[in-house]
Amino acid sequence: MNLRQALRIKHNVCMAIVGAGGKTTLMFRLARQLPPSAIVTTTTHLGIEQRLLADHHFYINSLADLDFLEANPPYGVTLVTGSQVGERISSLAPDALLRLSEIVREKNFPLIIEADGSRSLPVKAPSGHEPAIPPWVDTVVNVVGLSALGKPFSPEVVHRYEEFALLSGLNNLAPITLEALYKVLAHPNGGLKNIPLGARKIVVLNQADTQDIVVVEKLAMALRNTYDAALVGFLNSRDPEGEVLSVHEPIAGIILAAGASTRMGLPKILLEWNGKPFLRIVAENALKADLHPVIVVVGAIKEQAEKILEGLSVCIVENERWEDGQSTSVVKGLTALSQSVGGAIFLLADQPQVPYELLTELVRLHAHSLSPIVAPRVNGRRANPVLFDATTFSSMFQLTGDSGGRQLFSQFPLEWLDWPDERILLDVDTEDDYLQLKKIVQ
Repeated sequence: MNLRQALRIKHNVCMAIVGAGGKTTLMFRLARQLPPSAIVTTTTHLGIEQRLLADHHFYINSLADLDFLEANPPYGVTLVTGSQVGERISSLAPDALLRLSEIVREKNFPLIIEADGSRSLPVKAPSGHEPAIPPWVDTVVNVVGLSALGKPFSPEVVHRYEEFALLSGLNNLAPITLEALYKVLAHPNGGLKNIPLGARKIVVLNQADTQDIVVVEKLAMALRNTYDAALVGFLNSRDPEGEVLSVHEPIAGIILAAGASTRMGLPKILLEWNGKPFLRIVAENALKADLHPVIVVVGAIKEQAEKILEGLSVCIVENERWEDGQSTSVVKGLTALSQSVGGAIFLLADQPQVPYELLTELVRLHAHSLSPIVAPRVNGRRANPVLFDATTFSSMFQLTGDSGGRQLFSQFPLEWLDWPDERILLDVDTEDDYLQLKKIVQ
């Protein structure tokens, strides 16, 4: 997928890019995916040759020099900077940068800022004055070059060597490891330094073509609980659609457990399978699959559900309108989510036989495609649970009745996950269904 899709960029983004191993490449490639006009600048400096990556370059020596943006900015990528000093181009003066931010917001233009230097090395740690991130940006992207992995830790590979050593614990000439990168990227004085409160945080693991993708994606999955998204990519790909290989974001689990289930004579979530209540098994599997957060929507038997879930890191939400249909529980669950989640898997509380491995596979498939809907099927038959991307949430808030997310299948592209085990098709609606479930050994 391309950068704009993977980063979930809104057209009027104000973004700062920090780190090493591909910042400038990311800045200009992303800018070209935001037509008709995108503005790029720096709060540090650029090499004089980098101005050739823009369609237009303007030196700004006074606020009046920004007046051209008040009318119609040039089509394409426009670089605005301070003056040239030797082989470098300096940053804007603080008042000019602030005025630039005001103009782009008024005109709804994207603004991308390179806010860090790295001397063309693949990794770095920030020094005392770095990174120079303006307090008004809404998105910060931290880039790291994976080509550093396995190389001896030295100033020839790492910019700000001393600071990196302090944060990572690496000794001189020791191999640079995934653990060391994680420590620096997740540290408040490392990858998270100077990020404005409320800004979206994204890490890009670049140069993925130099490493084992499976191993790199494990690092990305570990970082998704620190950043809003962790991307694995190859920014020098000739094909823009190949720039990003996968996007790892928090995926929520929403367990629908509000109904009374009168057909069974008692609420189904109280039934047991392999010695545990249905509801607890479903919640434990969601947690085991690293879904976060896990929301449990209850209704008819709130107190009993709370007791069943004691000791689990789940959020219980009450749906007072549970009798109006499943759609009310869907909306209630979505309301409990933060804007940082990339999607949600909706789980049915009466399907404890659905393994956590299916949940992790839905998440993995979504990470590689960002498909609006990812659903399992067995021999051509649609099954549950289903993953819905965050782009579908606004439509889900409009759902009515008792059919839930199925109403969206005709509105969005759907990606299928073929699953070999037909037991996930079983719904416990009758005593015979329950007897059949009991024959399944977990």
